[in-house]
Amino acid sequence: MNVNKIKELSEKYFPEMVETRRQLHKNPELSYKEFKTTEFIVERLKRLGYDVKRPMETGCVAVMEGGMTSDRVLALRSDIDALPITEVGDHKKDFLSLNDGVAHCCGHDVHMANLLGAAHIISDLKDQIKGRIVLIFQAGEEKLPGGGRLLCENGILQELGVTEIYGLHTDPRLAPGQIGVRPGAFMARPDEFEITIYGQGGHAASPHLTVDPIVMTAQIVSMIQTIVSRNIDPNEPAVITIGRIEGGTAHNVIPEKVKIWGTVRTFGAEMAHLIRDRMEAIVKGVTESAGGSYEYHFNEGYPAVINTPWAVDNIRIKALQAFGDKSIIDLEKPIMAGEDFAFYLEHFPGSFFFLGSGSEESGAVYSWHHPKYNADEECMRTGSVLMASLALNSDHESA
Repeated sequence: MNVNKIKELSEKYFPEMVETRRQLHKNPELSYKEFKTTEFIVERLKRLGYDVKRPMETGCVAVMEGGMTSDRVLALRSDIDALPITEVGDHKKDFLSLNDGVAHCCGHDVHMANLLGAAHIISDLKDQIKGRIVLIFQAGEEKLPGGGRLLCENGILQELGVTEIYGLHTDPRLAPGQIGVRPGAFMARPDEFEITIYGQGGHAASPHLTVDPIVMTAQIVSMIQTIVSRNIDPNEPAVITIGRIEGGTAHNVIPEKVKIWGTVRTFGAEMAHLIRDRMEAIVKGVTESAGGSYEYHFNEGYPAVINTPWAVDNIRIKALQAFGDKSIIDLEKPIMAGEDFAFYLEHFPGSFFFLGSGSEESGAVYSWHHPKYNADEECMRTGSVLMASLALNSDHESA
């Protein structure tokens, strides 16, 4: 398939992609509650001739049979959920969220519009497709247990015979027209922890009659930070962040308890479990020595995103053919953010990549999950072409 034809169709459908993105942006829905979003997507896909399946209450899987026989079954994935954030930003004033406290401040609206644009191109050129194309519009990326995990456990992708899978994420660090790729470790494993420190409350003027959970918490917070610096090989990436501490009611009251919430980012279960166990040892030691007690919960999140090298090469080839070598940004290091695309890569070979979406002109200079997050819509000219090219032009045989 001539890549120029794909680019021509992307240009044809680009205005609709922009309109779709803004419509979805104005009407965001939280994880596993994407009911109207799902109906919007299903209607579009059925209109394009896809066989649409609903293996979960929200989200969908759409199938297009190609015109040429092959065992190849290539899947393309978009997530569809929004965040519990109140967004702001003049650059989005014409399409700000209409749902209070809910917003697409992570780019999933762009992901959906981009894949729907690719769906148009694939539908127009279906006679030239080898094998089968599976489009995944996945619920619940932002919330455990992760819609990717649920779909993999459901078995529908295995039943459809998926042989390779690709997904993307907008990236404000890169400009439209650029894509960020990296074989192997790409994104981290995000685990979460919750600690409750119990003491004995009392008057602030009589601390000797209390067991102060705030003092214990201060010691624990400081000591937890030594795990990475003293228990982890310096060549191994790991992050422990405490994001929330809650305790106390007044300036002159020593409280009964303090709660701590945080996250651990690593690239493997062994490292994560080492941190988990060291953290509990610290909490146990501090509370017992002070006469307090504790509760500790470590919630395992998504696995790390580990890209298949040959699938990354597929992306490189398609980007090179469509946009030239300046479009390809080789990322030197993985990032510590997490993504439930990792679950797909535990079951199928494939690759995740970053789609450059940052620009001053569109105000797309803020990081993911910021209330002013935006994406330059020009990125969909690149994303739709690349996704459609993977579907239409891959000669790779995964065996």
